[in-house]
Amino acid sequence: MNDPIVAGGHTRIRPFNTRDTYPEQNLDNDLCQAVVAGNTVYVRGQIGQDLDTSESVGVGDVRAQTERAMANIDMLLREAGARMEHLVKLTIYLVDPRYRETVYRTIGRWTKGVHPISTGLVVSALARPEWLVEIDAIAVIPEDAR
Repeated sequence: MNDPIVAGGHTRIRPFNTRDTYPEQNLDNDLCQAVVAGNTVYVRGQIGQDLDTSESVGVGDVRAQTERAMANIDMLLREAGARMEHLVKLTIYLVDPRYRETVYRTIGRWTKGVHPISTGLVVSALARPEWLVEIDAIAVIPEDAR
């Protein structure tokens, strides 16, 4: 794991370069997995991928990919000083509308009692063909929790 950095006055959690994450593609972008801006945490779209090794997890299994994406979101929020209860918005990208029930049931276990808003989209593809679902998140840390 890369240590957080501060750039532009905001803390960048798990910075990386796309040339390392996507060696099969000709990319060179400095990104990170989450940004803490004030008391808001923005989490990059998470998929069925191990954040430490960049290996795909749950290939062909949308439930396993959703589980890993939500576990990644939980881990990144904690690294940013937040918790799942601080979630305010999720955006869910599916490559097939038939996955909706499985994906939303899995997300529902992670967000029980939290009541975030969410937007669900069906897209033609994600960055790699084995990825079936991607979830990004926004959390706001209450002042009394900081």
